[in-house]
Amino acid sequence: MTEALTPVERLVARDKLVASAALTAVILASWGYLWIGAGMEMPASMSDMAMPVTPATWTPGLAATMFLMWCVMMAAMMLPSAAPMILLYAALARRSGRHGSTLLLASGYVLVWCGFSLLAVLAQWILVRQGLVEGMRSTAVSLSGGLLLMAGVYQLTPAKSVCLKKCRSPAQVLTLGWRHGPGGAWQMGLRHGLYCVGCCWAIMLLLFWGGVMNIAWIAALAGFVLFEKLVSPRPALDRLIACVMICGGGALILVGLR
Repeated sequence: MTEALTPVERLVARDKLVASAALTAVILASWGYLWIGAGMEMPASMSDMAMPVTPATWTPGLAATMFLMWCVMMAAMMLPSAAPMILLYAALARRSGRHGSTLLLASGYVLVWCGFSLLAVLAQWILVRQGLVEGMRSTAVSLSGGLLLMAGVYQLTPAKSVCLKKCRSPAQVLTLGWRHGPGGAWQMGLRHGLYCVGCCWAIMLLLFWGGVMNIAWIAALAGFVLFEKLVSPRPALDRLIACVMICGGGALILVGLR
C-alpha cells in the first residue's frame, strides 16, 4: 500500500505544480505572441515572416518593438530548456526551509537573455544599415555562411563545453552554488542565464539566417537547444553536428564569393 504523503510532501508537490503551471503559462504566452507576429504587421504566410525593416523605417518605436520581440522570442526558446533548473530550485527551496523566490530566479534568468536581446537588436540595426539583412533575415549568402561557420566552430570550443555542462547539470549548479534568500535566488538566476547565453549565443544568431520571425526556424532552433541540454553528453554527436555546421557554412561562403 502506498504511504500517505506527509503535510510537507504535499506542500512540496503543490508548489511544484504551481511553479510548473506558471512556467508553462509563460512559455505558451510567449509562443502565442510570436505566432501572432509580435505585434507587427506580418504577411499571411507563416513560413516566411519577413517585414520591411529598412534604415529609413528604423525608428525608436520600431527599435523598441524589435527589442520586445527578441525578449519574448528568447523566453519562448530558452525557458523550456531552463525548466528543470527552475522547478528543481522551487522544490529545494521549500524542502530545505529556505523560502527563496522562484519568480526572482526565473526573472534573473530572463533578464540575462534580455541583455542578449539588446545586443541582437543592435546587431540587426547594423546589418540592416550595411544592406546585409533585409526584412528580418540575411540576404547575403556570405553572412549566412559566416554565421553557420561561427556556430560550428564555437561548438568545439572549451567555453561551449563548460557552459553546456553547467546547463546539463542544474542539480549540481544549484547545490554547489546555493545562495540564500531572494537575493540569492536572483543571483543564481543571473548566473544560470549567463551559462545559457555562453552555451547558445552562436545558435541564436542563426536566427538571422533562417529568419528572425520564421516560426518554423525558431521552433527548430529551440528544439535543438532543448535536445542539446537534456540529452546525456555524446561527444561524437556533438562533433558531428559541429562539422556539419562548419562544412555548410564554408560551402555557403564559397557560393557567396562566386
